[in-house]
Formats: sequence, C-alpha cells, structure tokens
Amino acid sequence: MSIWDTLVGQRPVIDTLTAAAAGRGMTHAWLFTGPPGSGRSNAAMAFAAALQCDQAGQGPDCPHRCHDCHTVLAGSHADVTRVRTEKLSLGVEEVRDLVRSSALAPNGRRWQVMIIEDADRLTDQANNALLKTIEEPTPATVWVLCAPTVEDLLPTIRSRCRLVTLSTPMAADVADHLARHQGVAPALAAYAAAASQGHIGRAKALATDEATRNRRREVVTLPTRLTHLGAAMTAAQNLLDAAKEEAEAITAALDAREKADLDAAYGVVERGKRPREYAPALAALQKSQKTRATRRVRDVVDRGLTDLMSVYRDAIAIGTGAHGDLVNADIAGDVRQLAATTTPELNLRRIEAILGAREQIMEFNVPVLLALESMMTSLLPTERD
Repeated sequence: MSIWDTLVGQRPVIDTLTAAAAGRGMTHAWLFTGPPGSGRSNAAMAFAAALQCDQAGQGPDCPHRCHDCHTVLAGSHADVTRVRTEKLSLGVEEVRDLVRSSALAPNGRRWQVMIIEDADRLTDQANNALLKTIEEPTPATVWVLCAPTVEDLLPTIRSRCRLVTLSTPMAADVADHLARHQGVAPALAAYAAAASQGHIGRAKALATDEATRNRRREVVTLPTRLTHLGAAMTAAQNLLDAAKEEAEAITAALDAREKADLDAAYGVVERGKRPREYAPALAALQKSQKTRATRRVRDVVDRGLTDLMSVYRDAIAIGTGAHGDLVNADIAGDVRQLAATTTPELNLRRIEAILGAREQIMEFNVPVLLALESMMTSLLPTERD
C-alpha cells in the first residue's frame, strides 16, 4: 500500500508533493487547503513521510515499507511534529512551543517537519508568533499548515507559503476506495460515498457503523416531518441531544484516561494525598476538557446540518430537472415529495437558513439550541408550499 493511498481523487496534489519531496519545487512553508474531509491532514502526513523517506525517488509508488515512512504515519518519527486541537482555538503558548522546537536541528539527516492541522483556529497572537519563524525559517525545517481556505490565515502568512489545494473527491472514487481498502460491499460503499458528499472520514463511518447511518437517517428525514411549530422546536432539541450523546460517547473515555494520567503524575493514586500543585492542574484539565466537549458538540451539530442541507439540495435538483445523482437516493421518495410540495426558490432560502445557523454556531458562538430553533422555524412549510 502506497503512502498516498489515503488521498482519494487527488492525483494532481500527489504529483506536486512527490515532485517536491524529490527536490523539484521544494520550499520551507506549505499551505494545504480544501473542504472538510478532502484529506488535508492525510496529505500533510503523506508529504511528511515522503520528505523523510529514503525511497522518495519512487514517487507515488513508494511501497511504505521503510522505517521512516512507517514511523511518520504511526506518529512516532522524531523529526515530524503534528499539532491538532480539540479546542475552539489554538493558542499562542502552543505555537511558541512549536516555534522553539522548529529552531532545533533535525535528529536525522533530512528534514524537521512541523504540521499544524487546524491553522484556521490560530488566535491572532498565535498567528503573529508563527509569522516570525516563517519569515526567517530554519534551513532544515518545513512548515505544513492545513486550513479549509486561504482566507482562514493572515495574508502575511499565506503569502509566504506554497499553496496546495485539495478538491472534494468524486463519489465514484470514494466508493472505490471503501471497497478496495475497507472491504465494504459495493452497494454500501456507493451509499456511503454519496451520503458523505466527498468527506472521506464520514464515508468510512457511514460504511462501517450502523448507528452512524441511523443517526444520519433521523436528520435527513426531518424535512417531511417539520409540519408545525411544535415539531420544529422538538426537532431542534432532539438534534442537540443526539449531538451531545454522540460527543459524550467519543470524549468520555478520553476524559477518564486524562484524569487517570494526571492522578498518576501527581502521585494521587499511590500516596492517597493531593499535593498543592494538583488542584490548579486539575482545574486546567477540566477547563480544557469542557472546551473540547463544546467543540465536539458543535462539530457533530454542524455535520448534521450539512446532511440536512443535502436534502433541500436534492429537492432543488428534482424541482429544476437538473441531471445527476441524488445525495440521498436512499430516501428518494421523501425527496420527491418535498420537491412536489414546495418550490426550488423556497428550498434555496431554507439552505440559506441552514448556512446561517452553521455560521452562528461555529463562528459567532450563538447558543446552539437558540440557533437550531430559529433555523427549524425557517424550514417550516409556508403558504406557498
């Protein structure tokens, strides 16, 4: 299996990065952009592996057997640092630590690679701290920043980076990837590829987890059940409750493990006493976990709103006679009913209402339930429906 196999439908990107790893067009700072699920993080890790790989000259056909490739992709290579955040923002202290590390010489004979996966979440102070080191790079250090769009970073940073843009992969490419590398049955792979709208991680979850498929079905069948104000309020609450439940399932084990590690580090378990330094450390941990839980809930809600939008998109496609496959072919009957009882113009306004709710939740920190309730009322039938 090649180190590039996780990049589905991204052949131009693979060609660019393999050429750079071989010394053609290499630079000290890179910006990988692309929509959620397009594979920005996978591209960054594959590029880091190629930069460390002794067989980089083999390009996209590197067999992924050498020690450097294996340790990079396993997250244990000494010269590859990967920064991800589960919080709402990436702060200046974390970036300063990264900058200090970047000034050191590589342990090996090739590159030191610094990857920031959530560069769009850098605070203003963090951006300023990063800018100085990108302006005056260490010769053997490579920075790889990942963000949805170039506008998510300061102009002064993005102007110093080589841009690599990933596209949303085609459903056929995603389905083929699931069938070949995940062993998913063709019919299920086709459903997951279409329903994920090109989001690779989402497609894998839909293909391999029935509970994920059931949660999605609850969301995409909402439009035909939104018949009155009470239904709208209930739908908003149910969507938030489901997001909290899913987020809790993801974070509970991690929270418990972090708490156990903290207790062990301060000797609370062995000695049965809490040293003076333990209380502030515990408070900091709890604050971090609460922030992470907030972001996780918002991310799950945002994913649900993306699924909901796809139903109205399908209804518009049917209403206007547009060619192409439906995202929600599994509920084609519901989509046709929606298209027959409303108009494309009204469904476009509903998509705008969903986009507005996403922006309120993700960008302006509006209380999630308030944003969802307002949005759901905008989705109710009107006199023209």
